[in-house]
Amino acid sequence: MSAASGSVAPIHGLHHFAWRCRDAEETRHFYEDLLGLPLAHVIKADRVPSTGEFCPYVHVFFEMKDGSYIAFFDLGDNQTAAPSANTPAWVNHLALRMDTIEEVHDAKKRLEAAGIDVIGVTDHGFVHSIYFFDPNGIRLELTAETLTDKEAAEFKSSAHRELAAWTKEKAERAKASAA
Repeated sequence: MSAASGSVAPIHGLHHFAWRCRDAEETRHFYEDLLGLPLAHVIKADRVPSTGEFCPYVHVFFEMKDGSYIAFFDLGDNQTAAPSANTPAWVNHLALRMDTIEEVHDAKKRLEAAGIDVIGVTDHGFVHSIYFFDPNGIRLELTAETLTDKEAAEFKSSAHRELAAWTKEKAERAKASAA
């Protein structure tokens, strides 16, 4: 039974996305001073609440306009999370929505003025995006939607069909490479 049928409790939205950071103050400067996300909460503890493990940390939260957060753990050892060796650097990323394409362009200028390398503005046909890395090696995307409500509805109506076609193509490629 699919979640669309109502068998799963509804998820109302993102509360927070958490990642490891090298330095909480360096991360605060980037997210608050460059991206404009206010520091909203700080938790400092010596033990992990869920496991009881001893691991001194600070957990910092930056608030987005919709009330959700991006959060980071500084474990006090000046290390960032290691990238995945089997995944290209462009794959894993966090996309943050902006209201307008003009805001994306303004963010690009502000980031570049701060010495941040920025890729884009890239027109994906349904969003315009820029890409860059934060001080922790996390790839970020700032994006603004350009699609109409009708186009969004068309995407939703074809999503299962498109995924089924990809699944079939992927299986055929695997079968051909095994032969």
